[in-house]
Amino acid sequence: MLTHIVFFKLKDRQPESVEATAAVLRNMEGKIDVLRHIEVGIDVLHLDRSYDIALITKFDSVEDLQVYADHPVHVEVLAHMKQVLDGTSVCVDFVS
Repeated sequence: MLTHIVFFKLKDRQPESVEATAAVLRNMEGKIDVLRHIEVGIDVLHLDRSYDIALITKFDSVEDLQVYADHPVHVEVLAHMKQVLDGTSVCVDFVS
């Protein structure tokens, strides 16, 4: 199993805006066959070093992660994220 974790900092950090973007991420659930697990978490501590949203996804293989990356639903999410991100996201991919 491959775990893919991404952290996002948003331009607009108001709770309503963060929740709206979290909803966009959650909306992928059930729409991409290779996506085995999805979890979206919103930061509760709001520290200077905190990111606003964490996305945790799981795939059967690195190849399935690439299928996900190119999937039209994910491409739409990427377009949204480009509009709302404050800089770049960070990620970690590991075998679990």
